[in-house]
Amino acid sequence: MKKLERYTLKDMITRTCEEYPARPALSMADEEPLTYAQVEGQITMLIAMMLEKGIKKGDRVALLSQNMPHWGIAYLAVTSMGAIIVPILVDFHVNEILHILRHSGSKMVFVSTAQYDKIGYSELDPFPQMINLDTFEPLEPHIAQGKVLDFIQDRGKEIHLFKRKALKAIGLLDTEIHEDDLAAIIYTSGTTGSSKGVMLTHKNLVIDAFLTLKIQKMTAEDRLISVLPLPHTYECTIGFLIPMMQGACVYYLDKPPTARVLIPAMQKIQPTMILTVPLIIEKIFKLQIHPQLTKNIAMREAYKVPFLRKALHKVAGKKLMNTFGGKIHFFGIGGALLSNEVERFLFEAGFPYAIGYGLTETSPLIAGCTPAVVKFRSTGTVLPTLNVRIADPDPVTGIGEIQIKGDTVMKGYYRDKERTDKVFTPDGYFMTGDLGILKKKNYLYIKGRCKNVIIGPNGDNIYAEELEAKLNEHESVLESLVMESGGMIVGRVFLNYESMDKQHGIANMSSVQAEKFIAKTLEDIRKHLNNNVSSFSKLHKLIEQKEPFEKTPTQKIKRFLYQ
Repeated sequence: MKKLERYTLKDMITRTCEEYPARPALSMADEEPLTYAQVEGQITMLIAMMLEKGIKKGDRVALLSQNMPHWGIAYLAVTSMGAIIVPILVDFHVNEILHILRHSGSKMVFVSTAQYDKIGYSELDPFPQMINLDTFEPLEPHIAQGKVLDFIQDRGKEIHLFKRKALKAIGLLDTEIHEDDLAAIIYTSGTTGSSKGVMLTHKNLVIDAFLTLKIQKMTAEDRLISVLPLPHTYECTIGFLIPMMQGACVYYLDKPPTARVLIPAMQKIQPTMILTVPLIIEKIFKLQIHPQLTKNIAMREAYKVPFLRKALHKVAGKKLMNTFGGKIHFFGIGGALLSNEVERFLFEAGFPYAIGYGLTETSPLIAGCTPAVVKFRSTGTVLPTLNVRIADPDPVTGIGEIQIKGDTVMKGYYRDKERTDKVFTPDGYFMTGDLGILKKKNYLYIKGRCKNVIIGPNGDNIYAEELEAKLNEHESVLESLVMESGGMIVGRVFLNYESMDKQHGIANMSSVQAEKFIAKTLEDIRKHLNNNVSSFSKLHKLIEQKEPFEKTPTQKIKRFLYQ
């Protein structure tokens, strides 16, 4: 493959379209894929339309839509003309969406028909120009519906060239896109409840993609199914930009990725790679795999014997591979800590999984690996050329804050110098706020968030995420949260009623019987945890969470809501 002259998104997609014009690029699961030549043509047409409507280099252009091929085309068109893309998660509240549009100063919004109501009737002032992402038609009263695509297709390239020559001649258009130019502003919706606009340059994103390819290969023969929201950097860089860099094909679903939707799509497409978050595979294991492995007394007893458990895991792993289409060679997991029990299943089953670690602020990947070199409970090795250090490590455990310096680290938070200054050390390292430890061969192990550490009465560090992972291993627990409250360590659990009903018939109990059973179950879970942790980490109290925890779009619990 021809080497990139510059690390820009424009250079990247131009090179790929030149080398793989006939290869499939983007598609809905039930449709014929667009080729890279078609993608290039639509990018050119969109640039022409944006120029015609006054968008220029440095302008912010928002993108609000569920996953679809046109999402990626709009993203690449905006960044290829030197404008700045502002991808917005559809799960954001309407107030958050409008705040982002105001704060970013977006002059244009690509919005899908399904998301139009979130901004179409708002009182934004000035009101950004709106483009229907489904059709690429401007949503303006004076534009005749149905005519715009014909206009673009007939005149797009001519207008594009004319406008660029004319503007360049009078010095109004900077045609060069530089590596350090801003490519994207990504507004995070973290578990803290405070949204920030992360500024990522062309070089940040393209370099992170290149470094990721050094630890996990992808080729033009690869097929990916996208199940995570594209505005999240994890899915955007690894699940979209890297395939676009390598000539691979990405398929999107037109409905949420439930088992009923996802499994038939996987059977048809037979993906070779997929990116997920822990909650997806944890639910598959808890609700489908584990019940089958322990469905009678004999199997439950066998499951307690390590070598028999491994044999059962091998069989279940082969079934899972076939369920996913039989061709997967990379099953990436990121975004949060994976439970010990589920990773043990994947590890013993020989399933081709790998865990990665990163943040939006680092474009995102900091550490990861290919399935062949996975180390149990590790998030893989630090990417080449990145400088990662453990700040103020505990003298006994070696655990400290993960800090990073390198070409993948953001420019800062948009229009927020104060917050930007707070996350960089005097010597230029970005403070991740995550706790971890580096071991042999640069393998990184994550222990949790600094802000989630509970300080015990004797000054001991208690890692909430580790206690949650142990709680989640219990067959009656689907999700959990651990926090400090009034000097006590308190846990909340969302129970697995399906499992409890199958084993104990809770659905047939009276309300009084059910309440007593739940109380006993909670106490059994608490005792089981306390018997397997250090004395200073024991739970004082465990309460039931009646409804699923509220989560971010990447399925992390919004901890701030439960403090």
